[in-house]
Amino acid sequence: MSGRFTRVGSMPQPTDSPSPAPTPAAAAEVFGDRLALAEAYHRSLATVAAERGFIGPKEVGRLWERHLLNCGVIGEAFAEEMDVADIGSGAGLPGIPLAIARPDLHVTLIEPLLKRSTYLREVVAELGLDNVSVLRGRAEEQKTGLYEAVTSRAVAPLGKLAGWSLPLVKVGGVMIAMKGESVADELERDSAEIARAGGGEAEIFTVGEGILEQPATLIRVVRTRESGRR
Repeated sequence: MSGRFTRVGSMPQPTDSPSPAPTPAAAAEVFGDRLALAEAYHRSLATVAAERGFIGPKEVGRLWERHLLNCGVIGEAFAEEMDVADIGSGAGLPGIPLAIARPDLHVTLIEPLLKRSTYLREVVAELGLDNVSVLRGRAEEQKTGLYEAVTSRAVAPLGKLAGWSLPLVKVGGVMIAMKGESVADELERDSAEIARAGGGEAEIFTVGEGILEQPATLIRVVRTRESGRR
């Protein structure tokens, strides 16, 4: 995927942090001419985010395959120029890789914790990501009907996630959530909760075929009506 190139700033790096892993060949396919931004974000996760405890020590050596590439390929699921919210963004996953891979999207990172939202603002400024904004707060406290899509990764069980996500999108908008292989079971179990949140048609699909060793599993749920939340 291609887009305009943004000059990368230098992120502060703790001297005792592990060295970043080499950039895999697949990264160029996912991030195109914004690969340098993805590499800078990778360095920040491996150093600053790891130092602050947002990334576990075991994850540092596998950031590319389990986090950046895995999140970057979800750009396949979004239409052009969508206004997207990433709820429970944490250290910026999946929102920042999505915004790097898809510069046409505007991505709002919604994160309730002060330390994490502070980091998000720092890294967004350092990378010069002018298509990303950071909002500190809980998803269920935000204004409803603002976005065309809401995404997330490893935030909550599907029913609860739908209750947080679907009210944020306009009627006709979508929740596109990263989920594991058990998502079909979650969908069957939580269908009533999804309906109460205003959800209608649901589709389970994968992205990253031919790029990732294990493609990412997503679920798309359309918001077909108003929910009880205002």
